[in-house]
Amino acid sequence: MTTAEKLPTTTLGANGIEVSVQGLGCMGISEFYGSSDFTESRATLDRALELGVTLFDTADVYGAGHNEEFLSEFVRANRDRVVLATKFGIVRKADDPAYRGIDNTADYIRKAVEGSLRRLGIDTIDLYYMHRRSPQVPIEDTVGVLAELLQQGKIRAIGLSEVTGPELRAAQAVHPIAAVQSEWSIFSRDVEQTVVPTASELGVTFVPYSPLGRGFLTGAVPTLAEGDVRRSFPRFAEDNAARNAELLAPLRAIAEAHGGTLAQVALAWLHAQARVRDLSVVPIPGTRSRTRLAENVAAATIELTADELATLEPIADQVAGNRAADLSFVSAGRE
Repeated sequence: MTTAEKLPTTTLGANGIEVSVQGLGCMGISEFYGSSDFTESRATLDRALELGVTLFDTADVYGAGHNEEFLSEFVRANRDRVVLATKFGIVRKADDPAYRGIDNTADYIRKAVEGSLRRLGIDTIDLYYMHRRSPQVPIEDTVGVLAELLQQGKIRAIGLSEVTGPELRAAQAVHPIAAVQSEWSIFSRDVEQTVVPTASELGVTFVPYSPLGRGFLTGAVPTLAEGDVRRSFPRFAEDNAARNAELLAPLRAIAEAHGGTLAQVALAWLHAQARVRDLSVVPIPGTRSRTRLAENVAAATIELTADELATLEPIADQVAGNRAADLSFVSAGRE
């Protein structure tokens, strides 16, 4: 795909905000996947915009605010071209790096949005997600607060992350939800139980994060350095990793047939789900490299055949290890 062949677009739910059919996950710039070259990361953001990527995804928890601060200059310089998504709800403690809590209370949400707006240096967040769901707070109450923020002009659209189908339906009854975000890939398909069909029925855009299985579906998983969060993920454990690597053979064959890469096949599979399930799907693969970015964007031009999709169908059921060490934090733990 050349710069003249920019990504096609879709709209976020019924909201009307237009976005590219593939976005960019920015989390890895700040932490979790080893050290970053911030100069290359910024160049990757600029190149993404050149290639037609318009949806850029961050959260207040990424780098404890650093990710939003890093994106600020880029977003402000291209404000009329960038659709900025950020999130609230995961709580960290400065004196306990391993701590993760969830807060969906009204006071917390109002403080969180002001903090994100300040770090980003903008007046309005385009898409504001509830990052994780707290069972202690009715989802109707959370969406009610978000609707107030929308009326106040602080956000343009409401999103939810890692919710179940019934939770999405309950939220939609309070206010239209533009997008729902969860892990979804050839390796991780639990969301197809209730979330995907509910999103399709309600006209909510689905935004898959980790569409490349945190790098596993690229076929080139590196030796994980100290501090790389993937060391704690079951699928990357030594025995599981070896078994899961064997599952990539069909992707290699399909990639060879298309003259592409494993990553492109994995992303093309998600783009195919939009057609198969009558659903707006906007994957947000993360990268800090312009080369990887161009590879990912080009996946939108690959159309898999029905036979190829059938070949990939059984893989998820054979994957060794859960998608997360603690499923209480994600939708699969509550389905």
